[in-house]
Amino acid sequence: MGPPPGPIDSLSSFGALSSFPTPPPFELPSWDPPPGLATPDASEEPAAPEVPPVPDAWAAPEVAPAPEAPAAPQIPDMPPIPDRPPSNARPNPEAPAAPGVPVYPPPQQAAPMPPAGPDIPLVSTSSESLRPDRLLRTRRRPPAGGWRKAVFTLSGGLIRPSDSKAERHRQELIERVRQPVSAGHFRVAVMSLKGGVGKTTTTIGLGATLAHHRGDRVIAVDANPDRGTLSEKLRVESPATVRHLLNDRAGIWRYADVRSYTSQAPSRLEVLASDRDPAISEAFNADDYRAVAQILEQFYSIAITDCGTGMLHSAMSAILDMSDQIVLVSPVTVDGARSASATLDWLQAHGHQDLAASAVVVLSAVKNPRRNAVNVAELKDHFTKRCRAVIGVPFDPHLEQGSEVDLDLLRTATRDTYLEVGATIADRFGPGAAS
Repeated sequence: MGPPPGPIDSLSSFGALSSFPTPPPFELPSWDPPPGLATPDASEEPAAPEVPPVPDAWAAPEVAPAPEAPAAPQIPDMPPIPDRPPSNARPNPEAPAAPGVPVYPPPQQAAPMPPAGPDIPLVSTSSESLRPDRLLRTRRRPPAGGWRKAVFTLSGGLIRPSDSKAERHRQELIERVRQPVSAGHFRVAVMSLKGGVGKTTTTIGLGATLAHHRGDRVIAVDANPDRGTLSEKLRVESPATVRHLLNDRAGIWRYADVRSYTSQAPSRLEVLASDRDPAISEAFNADDYRAVAQILEQFYSIAITDCGTGMLHSAMSAILDMSDQIVLVSPVTVDGARSASATLDWLQAHGHQDLAASAVVVLSAVKNPRRNAVNVAELKDHFTKRCRAVIGVPFDPHLEQGSEVDLDLLRTATRDTYLEVGATIADRFGPGAAS
């Protein structure tokens, strides 16, 4: 068999498709005219009727010529623009630009961004403002006393009066007392040239207040060479003294080692007692105090030194050189005020001008100013011009006993006064405040 017929060969096999018959000629039908109508001559060919031309539906309609437009302004010839590179081509920063070819439009430089400042949210809108005491209704502490506490107790806690102005001030003082010690250790020296003015009592009251409201360790050191009475203001737990600590300092490595030489009050204040033998106490010199201070600064945040009455005894020079703050105690008497003012004169004359200017003067056992013969306002005005602060501690029967000092047995005004003294001293705990 041969190959299958192609498309052309297959078509040629059909005769009807390969040769079309010639259509017959068109003949006009015969027409017999009616009688009476003249018959045209057969030789004459009749004229074809005039047929109006049929418009071509596909021909474009004739449009009237538009009026001539005004001549366009002459546009200067632009130089040829070079061919654009492909979209996926990366520009070569090192390739030199074509000479004499301007760029249209010229590149626009982005406006410089403003310098970004520190993003510090406002205190009122930061996360620190969402404190529990603001959000929790039951977080507020009950009233401390007075009719507010009575109403709170009788209502079963349903009625909680707002804090008084004195209570709000007390809470502000507590917050100041609780400031952290930035340097790690802070030394306070309590001194007076006159004995029996409440210097040791001020040391215990101030130390107990700081230890009660703070979470770190506070210690009071008795540096009085004339048989100090600091250990008599609390219950003695250890018979050891500062001399025993110096003799055993080579074996002190932990806080528990130091704790065996101190006694602790209910307020968590620790006391390091002095030797009770005046002959041995006299040997406590400047080098001994420096050695004790270096040991205590490793385990305590605040050290309060109960100084002696003399300014020229051996340990006083080291105490003043290492102190960050002094508290000058003065009674509300003429001779006591003169002795306190003379202490400031001595400090300024012996190179301790900063300690004198930043000193806190405590007027001890201030009774009713109206019944006191000494003008207390004039006394405060005198020391205010020379020192940083002057605070008067009111008379308290519990302190007059001369026995162990318990903060819970003090009057409210006395506790608030010691709290104010502690807050004033704590203002220098921050960085750079003690410099």
